Amino acid sequence: MSAPAASADSADSAASPAFSVVICAYTEDRWEDILAAVSSVRAQSRPALETLLVVDHNEALRERLLKEYAQGEDREQGAGREVRVLANAGPRGLSAGRNTGIAASRGEVVAFLDDDAVAERDWLRHFAEGYADPAVVAVGGRTVPVWASGRRPDWFPEEFDWVVGCTYRGLPPGRVRVRNVLGGNASFRREAFAAAGGFATGIGRDGDRRPLGGEETELCIRLSRARPGAVLLIDDRAVIHHRVPGPREHFAYFRTRTYAEGLSKALVARSVGAQKGLESERRYATRVLPAGVVRGLRDAVLARPGGAGRAGAIVAGVLSAVGGYVLGSVRARRSGVAFSPAPVGEGAHG
Repeated sequence: MSAPAASADSADSAASPAFSVVICAYTEDRWEDILAAVSSVRAQSRPALETLLVVDHNEALRERLLKEYAQGEDREQGAGREVRVLANAGPRGLSAGRNTGIAASRGEVVAFLDDDAVAERDWLRHFAEGYADPAVVAVGGRTVPVWASGRRPDWFPEEFDWVVGCTYRGLPPGRVRVRNVLGGNASFRREAFAAAGGFATGIGRDGDRRPLGGEETELCIRLSRARPGAVLLIDDRAVIHHRVPGPREHFAYFRTRTYAEGLSKALVARSVGAQKGLESERRYATRVLPAGVVRGLRDAVLARPGGAGRAGAIVAGVLSAVGGYVLGSVRARRSGVAFSPAPVGEGAHG
């Protein structure tokens, strides 16, 4: 009875789109994490066509990765085993690195994985299921934190897990339609980039500088405008595990990251308009966060560890983000900043 099952799996793989997986890296400090990320892609139950490692202006890291994944070696042959090491062809930063990977990729769907995360074995399989509907142009997944200390800090609210790049409390469960996917665990049809362009530089992270974000939100809103009727999904079965280093477990990083998110949202609103740029954030701020404060205060009354701290962190996080948004909005108006997304779609397969 096993042969028909294997045949069905083969037919399923043949019918679903080919995936290119892009992993952007910038520092040798994450060497073991990078290797683990690539290994998790190679171990997928549904093999990827290729893995592209895009190195952000760090020649030493690029040379080291080229040696690690020597091109054409017999020992690395087989489905899902190809690893290509590329230099970021654009300005420094995550957005340009992703655009480099998109332009060089060959798959019908381009998936993105953080360089300090590992994907569960069926990650790509669950992504592929979403694309059975031709209206679907993007599918994201669930990102679970792996705390350096071994456990979540008592004061750290789940509603703010986006601070450490993870899925936060308040997102709906299951496979659901969303405004935007989260960039460290996401995939897009190639045609999405042909329609809307790539990630806008000037938004998002740049190595170890201020931890900005929002580039995937801006892209998804732009994509929805370019392709009315396009469907974007999150499937919480497509799971990755994201490492949270020790310094990010501290309140100082929490405050810095929430402030930077406010700055980022100001840039997104400048690019796509405040109505769409803050649509999901309004529900989050008026429903999810107040409920989190109530839970924290209730836990404090019941003498449960961290209750008061979580409630206080939610309030502090909101105030910090609002402060960043106000300052970012003022700066954006004064500077007249504008974004020009890279036209990566036409250069694909290169």
